[in-house]
Amino acid sequence: MNRNNDAEVVCFGMIAPAVVLRVDDFPAHNTGALIRDAVEFISDDAAIVAGVLRGWNVRSGLIGTTLGDDERGRRAARRLKELGVLGKIRFSKKIATPYEVNVSDRTGARTYFWQRDPRVLATLDTAPLDLLNRAKMLYVDWYDDIHILRAMRAARKRGIPVFLNFEHGHANPDLLARYAPFTTICQATTDDAQHGRDARTVARKLLDAVISTALVTLAGDGCLAATRDQTIRVRAPRVEIVDGCGAGATFSAGFLYGFLRGWNLESSTRFAIAAASLKVSVMGPRAFPRARIKRFANEIRIDTIAL
Repeated sequence: MNRNNDAEVVCFGMIAPAVVLRVDDFPAHNTGALIRDAVEFISDDAAIVAGVLRGWNVRSGLIGTTLGDDERGRRAARRLKELGVLGKIRFSKKIATPYEVNVSDRTGARTYFWQRDPRVLATLDTAPLDLLNRAKMLYVDWYDDIHILRAMRAARKRGIPVFLNFEHGHANPDLLARYAPFTTICQATTDDAQHGRDARTVARKLLDAVISTALVTLAGDGCLAATRDQTIRVRAPRVEIVDGCGAGATFSAGFLYGFLRGWNLESSTRFAIAAASLKVSVMGPRAFPRARIKRFANEIRIDTIAL
């Protein structure tokens, strides 16, 4: 077998074509707003992470939901192929390809509308896992619900580290107990809208659940990254915010990039914050050149703190 076709990182989750619309202000109910710009891309976060990593020449693969055997699904499959993301896309005439609409306003806030058809999510349960055989990392999202457990268990059986995007799911003790045993790196938020600032408490909770690395993102305030040996507070650089859509997934991809290359906690987090900060300056997900990200990362302020 040609090892050049093996994925270093396998992303597992929903596939949904999407569009992000930029407006000055989100309109009041039953009114409208002028669209300043519009960009189409492939969501959810698993697809975004795979695409961004591919932009940095990482061999990324995607094990995703079945797409509808319709024009929207075919376009999504073609786009993933154009990006160079590895993995076989499945089609079915029994379902329709889901869609996602994001609206970003000038405050940097993003409002989203998405389809989460249980029948579509259930197709993850029959997705072949062969792409994991020689992978170095698995990426999953908690909002794909219990469907991610099969991939997480398969990764553990193969000795593959797992990166879980958990967002505010840690607030539910049952969910934390469900996913923590299979998780190596966990990206979380303080609450559903990232308004909270008690990042230390969240990080301690994740580490106490025997997760090796906790990454607590704080939107425009950066993040807190912690292991049992080190805790750092990373300040996000100031940028002109155009669109926050995909920033969290870009952060995930950035940290994964450093992890795969054996970087330490500080270097990986610097790169992740820099990549996500540059992303919010443009419409839609984007993999900025690595050299530019590294230059930007060197300017980021980092403090070592006590957890």
